[in-house]
Amino acid sequence: MISFIVPAYNEELELLSTISAIRAAAEKIGNYEIIVVDDASTDATAEIAAKASTQVVSVDRRQIAAARNAGARAARGEVLFFVDADTRINARHVVDAMAALNAGCSGGGARIFADGVIPRWGRVLIKAFCGIYFALNLGAGAFLFTTRKAFDAIGGFNEELFIGEEIFFSLALRKLGCFNILREPVVTSGRKLRMYSAREILGNSFSVIMRGPRAAQSRDRLHLWYDGKRETRST
Repeated sequence: MISFIVPAYNEELELLSTISAIRAAAEKIGNYEIIVVDDASTDATAEIAAKASTQVVSVDRRQIAAARNAGARAARGEVLFFVDADTRINARHVVDAMAALNAGCSGGGARIFADGVIPRWGRVLIKAFCGIYFALNLGAGAFLFTTRKAFDAIGGFNEELFIGEEIFFSLALRKLGCFNILREPVVTSGRKLRMYSAREILGNSFSVIMRGPRAAQSRDRLHLWYDGKRETRST
């Protein structure tokens, strides 16, 4: 069985499209499950997930690492896919990820493409980020995959971290074997690039870098990731 784990906080606008994309991507693989981890949402996220016939796990942590780990604990699959609630995958991601795992890779991820209308500076920023980040062979949190065995061996996601947990997850998996970045990019929401200015994004990111590892161990001054700001319609 393959388990698709979707951490979600106030994702009523994006979640149904994400679930539909997972179903379409997985329809030919046989046995699979979709687990939505509702992390203290105050909107219709849990109701939408339940109506879509997914398993709903409720937590109250407001932390992406903890939500992913909660989903993994509830999962029955031998293969784990972590898909953010604002990210769309397709069948190629599933096929290529399974091929990588069957070839002995410990896990992997995929490049990202931001959807919707994005300001020019945002497109430049995304291109620069992807060029550097994925060249380092690190997985982005939007989409990650591994086996249950490897996940358990590294202890899952580090719950001491509120950001950057996917970096340490990738590094830990790399110690177990090949870490594969798929060629096909996943489509993820470009909402942050629409909702925040270049000054806010670059300023907040620079602040985190300057404060070092301690910056990731608390929600303090991480409003870009944890203020819960959402778009009111698809763009």
